[in-house]
Amino acid sequence: MLYRLLKILVGIGIRFYYKEVKVLNRASLSSEGPLVFIANHPNTLMDAMMIGHVTKQPIYYMAKGTLFNSKFKLWLLRSLNMIPINRQGEGAVKGVSNQISFEECYKLLENNKTLVIFPEGTSFLERQLRELKTGTARIALEAEKRNQGNLNLKVVPLGLNYLKAEKFRSSVLVNVGNQLTVNEYLEDYQLNPGKASKLLTEKFRVNLENVLISSRTKEQEYLVDSLVEILSSRYIRGSKKGVEYDVNYYREIRDSIQQLQLEQPEKVAKIQLLLQNIQWRLRKLDVKSEFLDRKFRSLMFVRQLFFSLIFMVLGLPFFMYGLWHNLIQFKLTDFIVPKITKDKEYYAPLAVLLGMFLYPIIYFAFFILINNLFEISSLMQVVYLISLPASGLYSYWFNKYMKHISYKWRYLLLMFSEKSAMLELQSKRNELRVLLCVDSDN
Repeated sequence: MLYRLLKILVGIGIRFYYKEVKVLNRASLSSEGPLVFIANHPNTLMDAMMIGHVTKQPIYYMAKGTLFNSKFKLWLLRSLNMIPINRQGEGAVKGVSNQISFEECYKLLENNKTLVIFPEGTSFLERQLRELKTGTARIALEAEKRNQGNLNLKVVPLGLNYLKAEKFRSSVLVNVGNQLTVNEYLEDYQLNPGKASKLLTEKFRVNLENVLISSRTKEQEYLVDSLVEILSSRYIRGSKKGVEYDVNYYREIRDSIQQLQLEQPEKVAKIQLLLQNIQWRLRKLDVKSEFLDRKFRSLMFVRQLFFSLIFMVLGLPFFMYGLWHNLIQFKLTDFIVPKITKDKEYYAPLAVLLGMFLYPIIYFAFFILINNLFEISSLMQVVYLISLPASGLYSYWFNKYMKHISYKWRYLLLMFSEKSAMLELQSKRNELRVLLCVDSDN
């Protein structure tokens, strides 16, 4: 009961926090037999919440035993279908037995349930697939061994691709791989469990990398992130948009960098120097890089800005309405989360969990206040309640729109006062695309 209730609340929180959650190859998420989901682990609790959100069937999670270090936590997390495991180097938690937990996993799989395991073991906010532990392979092979290879267990790799995991209203692509079988390793497992588990774990690693936009090193990740930020632009997409496009664009630049690092490392050095020069010029001019892709027509810009100002004036009352009803809980969340943790990996899940309580409480307080101040009909009460979260999202979007217009004004002024510098910056940005062999019409 608690699991179902929390699944509904978390689903609402995720839809509110992330602008887009897209799932590819959703058919692999279900099966008549037992499933084991393996996923990368960049975003702590949000990863488990995200998997629960995109799946229809109840799922069970393996979690580190240190989370279950009190009777209350043990009860709460067990109610949420979490199975504790004591990990090496962290000490044994009282009341947690790995043997009992493994037995529970085998029984769940024998009853055609779905189990989620993060084989990296730990969570870090980075686009690197860390070394996988062999525990997942051992559980899968042992479950098949106990059932003479007739369990028909499938392992499904899930790539959790967050564009900006900790950022409000960013996007997520859940890339679901094809279902994998494990029985081809069963005979080897019966002879040499350690060797077979390592071989199967390597298979898991290859398939996980196929559904991720991972980088090989932290330096490479920073370089690719910086290039994507400088080169991506809404003005060259045409009708292409959404998280799937963004992930593919990131992958294209990453693949280009990886190939150049192997074949032409001197070219990578040139790209880095050019990137630093462009970043410095953008900061100096205080302009967004994507505006450099716009074809400049002064009359068209003035006309657009004129109508934008009219829209902003008309939309300002609705913005203030949404700001009044949502600013307290938004600022409270922003204030409390960094006080709880300094690790960015926890920002998004904590923001969602806090929001699940703060927003309804403060909305309810506004509802009581308005009902005491004014006599409104039942229909208007429903409309008012619906308007509270809707106006909050509108105010967030309106604030971003105002910032966009301010950058557009800045760009217009620069094209009159610093046109040569802007044209030079455009030239250097196009040179960067040529060095990367990235199509500007991607």
